[in-house]
Amino acid sequence: MEDDVPRTVEGAVLSIADKADSIAGMFALGLVPSGSKDPFALRRQANGIVKTIAEHKLPFRLSDIMADARSHYRGSAAEKKFSNADYAGAMHGFFRERLEFYLKDARGYAYDVVSAVLAADSEDVVDAAARAEAVSKVRGSADFESISIAFKRMKNILRQAAENNRRTAEGLNAAALSEESEKELAALIPQAASAVENLRSTRNYEQALLEVAELRPAIDKFFDKVMVMVDDEELRANRLALLQTLVKEFTTIADFSEIVTEGKG
Repeated sequence: MEDDVPRTVEGAVLSIADKADSIAGMFALGLVPSGSKDPFALRRQANGIVKTIAEHKLPFRLSDIMADARSHYRGSAAEKKFSNADYAGAMHGFFRERLEFYLKDARGYAYDVVSAVLAADSEDVVDAAARAEAVSKVRGSADFESISIAFKRMKNILRQAAENNRRTAEGLNAAALSEESEKELAALIPQAASAVENLRSTRNYEQALLEVAELRPAIDKFFDKVMVMVDDEELRANRLALLQTLVKEFTTIADFSEIVTEGKG
């Protein structure tokens, strides 16, 4: 991680391809690093891949690189040792750890910021770094802290509902909601989601996060006025769908529930 990356793009691509080939071959044989054991220095090679992609801002997804590297072992004795499904799962976890290491140790982002960002997507190195930078900038604001607490609460409610086999409506039916505060929140979602998606598509993540934070008054009002887990099954299912929609639409940049706050989640 302390070494310089190749100076040219051509050198960077060659370096990545060489390291990816080594890692793919070892994983195909089932020689996956475990604990402190890494006799072939695969973690070090993966660290080099992540750092090279980041510093050259290359538009590569880690799973695509490693799927391509694996394809060159098709039909070989190595391929028979490790199934495609096992390979993909093991590779995803392996590189997620390497990206986490890079963002925390090399770039200095807080562990909860990194966890929040990687929970949304851990495949695009450049994109993850940009999202971590944006979250770091806005996380200190009162609105963002409140949003983080609210999303923790939403995910807890949804998890408990699932554990207790409480049905969630297939899609949010805003007309079936009864309280003014939940109707107001539901009405805000389409426009806010569109604005966030437009900003996200251009990687204007800081502004996108500020858009999410503007939902704070409506979300706070909802939790002040509305009980989600009511006896009425249809109403409860729609309120759960409202929370599910919020989580789905507004955690594409980072999972805010991962952010450590002073308040209670």
